[in-house]
Amino acid sequence: MALNFIEIIFFIYIFIGLYMISFLFLVFLQNRKKLFDYPEVKEFEGISIVMPCYNEGEVIGEAIEALLDLDYPKDKIEIIVVDDRSKDNSAEIVKNYASKYSNVKLIVNSRNSGGAAEPTNLGIKAAKYDYIAVADADSMPKKDALKKMLGFLQQDEKVGGVTCSVLVRNPKTFMQKLQAIEYASIAFSRKLLDMVDGVYVTPGPFALYRKKILLEVGLFDVNNLTQDIEIVWRLLKRGYVARMSLATSVYSHSPTKFREWARQRIRWIIGGTQTLWKYKKYTFREKMLGLFVIPFFAISTFLGLMGLFVFGYLIFKRFLSYYLVTKYSIYGGTALLYLQDINFAPSILNYFGAVMFLLGAFFTFFGLYLIKDKELGDKKFISIPFYMIVYLTIYPVLLIVALYKMAIGKYSW
Repeated sequence: MALNFIEIIFFIYIFIGLYMISFLFLVFLQNRKKLFDYPEVKEFEGISIVMPCYNEGEVIGEAIEALLDLDYPKDKIEIIVVDDRSKDNSAEIVKNYASKYSNVKLIVNSRNSGGAAEPTNLGIKAAKYDYIAVADADSMPKKDALKKMLGFLQQDEKVGGVTCSVLVRNPKTFMQKLQAIEYASIAFSRKLLDMVDGVYVTPGPFALYRKKILLEVGLFDVNNLTQDIEIVWRLLKRGYVARMSLATSVYSHSPTKFREWARQRIRWIIGGTQTLWKYKKYTFREKMLGLFVIPFFAISTFLGLMGLFVFGYLIFKRFLSYYLVTKYSIYGGTALLYLQDINFAPSILNYFGAVMFLLGAFFTFFGLYLIKDKELGDKKFISIPFYMIVYLTIYPVLLIVALYKMAIGKYSW
């Protein structure tokens, strides 16, 4: 029997999904013994930590304390906080720290730029050391973060940036616990991508770079909503690579409510799409950028949209069918349902869909088991089914909203 258009789309969706999951599993099997490896620091060289800040008065003090508490020679660290014209007391709090600690400095931007890229660039230009760490004002890296990240840069001149596991700090609400599952799963996946030189983002909460390379490629893009993605694509284009240290992590505050979460994710989607559009001409060119990162990122971003379209169509078709049958059965005075009409024959579509769901769930369980994030607590596995069914289903809807905002030009940080 010939397949209809929707069935063909569904099979393509299932094939791509299963292929990507299988690919990551194979990468894991080949590299499972070195997931948590990291190069030892050869020499404790100077590091400038740049922290862009806007209206972070409630958390900026705690973030600075975490940086001051890093297990690294204090005389080899400078902390540069760049305030983007905050409307709260953020700058005053930083001034207090700067008066107590000679390695804490405050720069106030001449204007509110509306993003993180411009203040970060100001801090990089003012930095005195050859290595740059970029940190968010609401994030706290583990004490060993620098020790377990710097070695990647010292080991290989082609490494332009290093990231680590970004995990949710102290998740309390159900929404935060779902994000905690997501963050841990992403950390596991990103390390697998590292094994094939495919890391495509160095997230803002805590990342490490060479200053000379950042200056060489032109610093962070002030027009992109996700400058931490765009900078890595530019590094890849220039022949550099990014690395991931799974041996350490940074804990970041996450949205507590659905509306805050949706706004954040829409910004991420828009920024990622901006980057994809900017580098589209390099698809299937420029080595890893065009041959792997761009296709992988595009498929990962829009695969959910394809699934939403297929399942939405099937649900609408089933609803319309039942509605018409019910309507005309009532008009005709006939039975709505006969016992012989009831059957539970599984279709090949349902089979593959179930297999993909189970593999995805197993991948999530396994990633959480490896990460062993204590912040998730003992009940983390209870939230996984909801995360798989509801949380991931909402994401394609946000993708549609983000694309609409891009189309009408109505978006901001």
